[in-house]
Amino acid sequence: MGSIMKEKETKNFILRIDVDTMAAIERWAADEFRSTNGQLQWIINEALRKSGRIKKTKADRQEVESK
Repeated sequence: MGSIMKEKETKNFILRIDVDTMAAIERWAADEFRSTNGQLQWIINEALRKSGRIKKTKADRQEVESK
């Protein structure tokens, strides 16, 4: 049998955000062909990786090494 990728568990929560910030996120998401939810997940993940709070991916390590 082939390998089966395990789906990540997710947690739902309510986020209160001001109208102007939400509009900017929606425009950014549209520019990158993502859903608003996907864009927020990406923004949060990037901030966590850059601050060293989650492990860097192989692509991140290669980017640092090439600089």
